[in-house]
Amino acid sequence: MQNKLNILWVNDNVETAHLMVFMYAINSKLKGWWDDVNLIIWGATAKLVATDKGIQEKIKMAQHAGVKIEACRACSDQFGVTQDLIDLGIELKLMGEPLTQILKEDAKLLTI
Repeated sequence: MQNKLNILWVNDNVETAHLMVFMYAINSKLKGWWDDVNLIIWGATAKLVATDKGIQEKIKMAQHAGVKIEACRACSDQFGVTQDLIDLGIELKLMGEPLTQILKEDAKLLTI
């Protein structure tokens, strides 16, 4: 059994980010609930990450805990925040195919 969780983060609500996305992702790694946690930033969340200092701190905390963080390159380009996300150490890629692969593999996917 694969012990990996993918979190597809599409909700740009700040409270949801702090009290669900990062709380669960970080604790999942620190407490060993999942061996691997992959956070996928998609849509308006790209702009939120690029502009909110509190969210940027949570990004750093998650990275430090071992959470892999990726973002949709098409989304970051459309919002004009590509360089901001790169500067935060976030891997950018066109996410259509990777998401499709996650779904076809029936991998664990939590969408928020």
